Amino acid sequence: MDFDGRRLSLARRLRRLQRTTLAAKTTVTAAAITQFERGTARPTNAVVAELALALGVPTDFFRQGRPIEQVPASAAHFRSLRATPAIARDQALAFAEIALAVVDVLEQYVDLPTVTDIVEPVDGEPTSDQVATIAANTRKRLGVEPGPVPHVVRLLEAHGIVVLRLLSDVDPRVDAFSTEIGHRPLVLLSPAKDDRARSRFDAAHELGHLVMHQDVEPGSKIIESQAHQFASEFLAPTAELEPDLPRKVDWDLLLQAKTKWGISLAALAYRAHSIGLWSEHSYRRANQHLAVQGYPEPGPLGPPESPYLLGAATALLSDAGTTLDHLAAASRLTIDQINGVVTAGSETKPRLRVTVTPQP
Repeated sequence: MDFDGRRLSLARRLRRLQRTTLAAKTTVTAAAITQFERGTARPTNAVVAELALALGVPTDFFRQGRPIEQVPASAAHFRSLRATPAIARDQALAFAEIALAVVDVLEQYVDLPTVTDIVEPVDGEPTSDQVATIAANTRKRLGVEPGPVPHVVRLLEAHGIVVLRLLSDVDPRVDAFSTEIGHRPLVLLSPAKDDRARSRFDAAHELGHLVMHQDVEPGSKIIESQAHQFASEFLAPTAELEPDLPRKVDWDLLLQAKTKWGISLAALAYRAHSIGLWSEHSYRRANQHLAVQGYPEPGPLGPPESPYLLGAATALLSDAGTTLDHLAAASRLTIDQINGVVTAGSETKPRLRVTVTPQP
C-alpha cells in the first residue's frame, strides 16, 4: 500500500507514545519506526496492520491523503515551554496538525471568515507604552469599540482565527498556545482553566503573539511578558480602566470592575499597582488576601468563553447533507479525529446536573 510516514508520526504523537514504546507493541524496532516516519523505509502490509492496531487507527489512515502540515515546536508559542515535557508538547502539536487538516477540508465546502491582517511585529524590546499602542491598534483593526471586549474568543473567530480547546487527555501542564504555521492562525486554549476571566486573558495573550511575534523564537520570558502586557491593554486600556480602579484596596469596587471588564481580581490588583495607584505595601497585602481566598476567586463570571466557528460550520454542512463521514473520506482522517476537532471548536452547552437520591 502507499504509505505516508508523516501520518504514522502523527498517530504516534497523538497517543503520546515514544518510538520505543510503540515498537514494544509490534514486531519491529524503534529504529525501523524512525525510518518509516522519515520515509526512508516502507513497512509491509502486516506491519502496517500491527501499527494500526497499536495506535487505534484503521490501516487506511496511513495512506496518502490531503497533505497534513507539520507544526514544529519552534513555530508554536507555548506558555510554559520549559515546564512541559517534550512528549506532552508533541501530543499538543499533533492535535494542532490534525486541527489544521480538518479546517483545510472544511474550507473545501464552507467559506470561513477571511483572516484579518493584524500583524504588527515588535522591533527588539519595545517599551510598555509601545506594546499598549500595538494593543490599541489591534482593537481598532478588529473593530472593538471603547470599553470591555464582549467576547474575546468570538472576536478572534470573526476575524479568521481558529480557536479550539485542547483535548482533555492532553497533559494539563500544556497551557494555551498559538501558531501561525498553517493557512490560518490557530489558538488552542487549556480545558483545565474553568474560569471566564482566565480564558479571556489566555485568548488575548495568544492574540498578542500572533500580532507581535512573527518569526520570533518562542518560549523566552521577554516575549511572554510582552504578550501579557498586550493582553492587559487589549482587554482593558489603561486610560479606560483607571477610573474604575480604587485608589486603595477596596474589594467591593474591585468586584464591580471585575464584572465590568471580565478580568480577574489578581489582574486588576496588578494593574492598580503597575499604573501607580497602589503602593507596594497595598499590592502585597491584596495578593496575600487573594492567596487566603484561594481559587476560584470571589465574584465568578460564569463558564469559560467557548469557540463556535467549527461547530457552526459542520452544522451548516449537515443541513446541506454533508456528514463527518464525507469529511473523513475527503481527508483520510478518522471520524474520531474529526469529531474531536469539531467538538473542541464548538460551543460548550450547559448540562443538567442529575443528583441521585439514595434509596432507603
